[in-house]
Formats: sequence, C-alpha cells, structure tokens
Amino acid sequence: MELKGVSAIVTGGASGLGAATARELTKAGAKCALFDMNIELAEKTAAEIGGIAVACNVADGEAVTKAVATVVAKIGAPRVLINCAGIGIGVKTVGRDGPHPLDAFTRVINVNLIGTFNCIRIVAAEMAKLPPLADNQRGVIVNTASVAAFDGQIGQAAYSASKGGIVGMTLPIARDLMDVGIRVCTIAPGLFATPLLHGLPDNVKAALAASVPFPKRLGEPSEYGRLARHICENDMLNGETIRLDGAIRMAPR
Repeated sequence: MELKGVSAIVTGGASGLGAATARELTKAGAKCALFDMNIELAEKTAAEIGGIAVACNVADGEAVTKAVATVVAKIGAPRVLINCAGIGIGVKTVGRDGPHPLDAFTRVINVNLIGTFNCIRIVAAEMAKLPPLADNQRGVIVNTASVAAFDGQIGQAAYSASKGGIVGMTLPIARDLMDVGIRVCTIAPGLFATPLLHGLPDNVKAALAASVPFPKRLGEPSEYGRLARHICENDMLNGETIRLDGAIRMAPR
C-alpha cells in the first residue's frame, strides 16, 4: 500500500513502539492519529509529527467508536491501524501472597487482547466502507504481540496469555477480512529499549542486552517502526506473525 496521504491510527502512540511507528509512517507521507491514555504526551508527540492526538481507552467499545469518529472527521477514514497499546505485570500463578489476583489477570487481558480486537473490529468496519485500491485492498492492520507469546517467563501468565491470544487471532481475522481487502499481520518483538526498560538499572539492561544472540543489544523502537511500515507497504504480507527479536528464546527467568 502506498502510504502517502493515507490516514493511520496508532494505539499507544504517545511513546515507545507506537511513537516510533507513527514517526515512520509520517516519513512515508501518512497522516497519523495517536490513541493514548496519556493525552499530554500524545499531544506532544503528535505536534512533533504533524498528527493528531486522541484520548482513548482501547478496551472501551464506546470510547474507541468515538475516537475513530474523531479521526474520520479530522484526517479522514483510516486505511492503516497499528495496535501498540499494552500493559504488563509480573505475578506468579501462586506466590507468597497466595493465588494470582484475578482482577490483575483480567486487566491485562482486557487491555492487551480485548483492546486489540476492539480496535480491529471498529476500525476495520470503517476501512470496509472505503473504495478499493490496487489489488482491491482497502486497509492494513498490524498488531503487537511479544516473544512472551511463545516462551513466556516466570510471572508472565497474564502477559503471555494476552499476547498469545493476539498471535492466535491474527490468521482467522485476516481470513475474516480477506473479502473486503484488509490485510492483518502481527509483530512479536523481543527485548526493546522502551520506556518500561529505561527505568531499569544499567547493569540489568546490560544483562538483558547480552542475552540476545545477535545483535547483542536491545532493539530500537525505530526498528519496530520500520517493520510495521514495511508490512503496510508489502501487499503479500498477510496473516503472519513475525518475530523481531535478534533470535532470542527467553529462559524461564
């Protein structure tokens, strides 16, 4: 898909992988709307790239419907959706304080998995109304999973379940949407230099970087953004999950 002049939505777009992706799409000529709960940071990032910021809880159906309507009114109906919004926790199934709190597990599933599907269903409905482009294509959706979907570590039951769900629904959603010309892919990043990792001590970050087979460093958000852009531009990529991880396979802890 040619991205010049296209309207794109990036969830979790205020920082990290989402912000890097929005910058990359903007370089290609797209007009980006950043969905985020941190509206102040989203507005700052949007101002830097000439996009718009929309406060949005991705797990709330009504909130996403309103946010998408705002995008349609301000920059046009979207042909691109990049789902980067997500949260993570580290809690054992049974720990010192007893069983894993169910509300904590539910919250991660709601934001990461249900939030991703919520955005897909609402945005895809808008895409389906658009006139087709080359190859009868109307849009492209890129989701964010994690290597934890395949080799989750101790304490990652909730996070791994949410990301595994994203991987598992990628192909059936791509099949659901094939008749309206919407492609769907997922990226499963490994260890990336996101705001979450920036808060760790330097020795911990160095150890994490050393655990990557090659290159022996943390991934840069811009590398995720470039892959997301490539998926948008390469029309034969569909129904696939791509690991972006330097060949890492996570140990139990």
